[in-house]
Amino acid sequence: MEKQRQKEKLNNVVSFIPNGDYYFNKALKAMDKDQMDKAYKYMKRAAELSPDDAHVLMQFGILEMDAQNFEKAYELIHTAYSLDPSEPEHVFFLAEISGCIGMVRDAQKFAEMYLQMEPDGMYVVEAEEILEFLQYEEEEMEHIDEEDSEKLIAQEKARRLMENGQFDEAIEVLEQLIETFPDLWPAYNNLSLAYFYVGETEQARALLNNVLRESLGNLHALCNLAVIAYYEKNESELSALVEMLKKINPYDWENRYKLGATLALIGEYEVAYKWLQSMKRKGFPGDAGFYFWLAQSAYFSGHIEEGKAAWKLLVEMDPTKDGYEPWLNASEEHDESLENNREFIIEKISSKYSTHRMFGFFLLSKSAYKQEIIAHPKLIDLSKYSGIEKLCLAYALQHQFTNDNDTEKYFVRSMEVAEELYKSLNPITLEVQYLFQMWFVLSERALKNDYPFKNVKALAAAVEYMFFSTINSKKVTKKHYAEKYNISVSTLTKYVEELIHYLPFD
Repeated sequence: MEKQRQKEKLNNVVSFIPNGDYYFNKALKAMDKDQMDKAYKYMKRAAELSPDDAHVLMQFGILEMDAQNFEKAYELIHTAYSLDPSEPEHVFFLAEISGCIGMVRDAQKFAEMYLQMEPDGMYVVEAEEILEFLQYEEEEMEHIDEEDSEKLIAQEKARRLMENGQFDEAIEVLEQLIETFPDLWPAYNNLSLAYFYVGETEQARALLNNVLRESLGNLHALCNLAVIAYYEKNESELSALVEMLKKINPYDWENRYKLGATLALIGEYEVAYKWLQSMKRKGFPGDAGFYFWLAQSAYFSGHIEEGKAAWKLLVEMDPTKDGYEPWLNASEEHDESLENNREFIIEKISSKYSTHRMFGFFLLSKSAYKQEIIAHPKLIDLSKYSGIEKLCLAYALQHQFTNDNDTEKYFVRSMEVAEELYKSLNPITLEVQYLFQMWFVLSERALKNDYPFKNVKALAAAVEYMFFSTINSKKVTKKHYAEKYNISVSTLTKYVEELIHYLPFD
């Protein structure tokens, strides 16, 4: 019964990711202080965490409208309206944003609807002004193509769904869009990525090859094929695509951005830097993605100070990226270390064994590939992890734990032991990995039994002694490890005896 209670406690760990309400309230406070840049960042995060909260989406849509990002604003406000069509505020702002993007008939319809719903409402004057404007400006607005607006809105909705990991929903939106507009190649390209992210790789390739047949040399299709080859570790295909991409000289900004970001993702930093740096003068206020790829390509192509400066701009736009610099744990002298072996880390965090995943998350915390792995939609799945594994992932994401409860307090101490071992034995080699794997087996079992991990250094010494004594018992002495960690032999012996109880056998 006691073990069951411990299991329930570990599986009911309070989420380490702040929820949408948290960021929504921070956004409102920032708006009260007229700190609109901060308000935008917090509201964006709130919308990402609460994609079905009509009120949050509505407020974010208003901020996007104020920033003149009209297509994105329409998608947010329309979604809010779909979730709660009885809210008059949603109806009014849907009228206003429809007018901004040229959907004249919708602007008129929703303005009239608002006046019927709230004849004495707070937006009555504004709704009447919309109708008056449409009446007098109807002739000048005849040139606006509502079909183009429909395309942009649907693509914006699909993009947001993909950003939120809702790939099946994005596929449905894009398939309907392609059925209506069969030559809309950007929709095909986005659909191919959505298929790839849900594991339909062959379908993704087929779509991209179809685009290339119908739209010869389509850069976005070539880039997407390169991304798929990179993640699928198809070296021959990737090499051929990279050589092709290096020969392309795009002039328009959208294609330069796509090319630069793709090359940065697959590690072709020098060419990526060339294209992204060429766009820097234009500036990309609010586009955190651009500065992420610029920082990474600049740093790893030798432009270290420029890379750091770009990352600083990124953090100003998105404070949550502070401490996630992709170069933090990169080291030229340890290129063969497991903490910088992307495939090894992915193998561990994808393992069917929980202690392997725990070890994988520890490696992730030290890895230059942390941001790339976390950003990949298929590699991290919170729904599959136990409470302890979620804590390990939170640790890798640099979550600040508290001592308010024993579960977190003991967990932090167990990770301090891992850090002591890492300090002693880094880089983690193929041989040393088994020591760390042994520790995560011990710590998982100990955590389930509320072990307090009181003496971190003594525990690290005990782990080293236990591991290396099994390899060469004649040459390994307790005295050596006691002196190494500045503890007594009797203390070392005490903690060895305590840990032995958590080995996975009698």
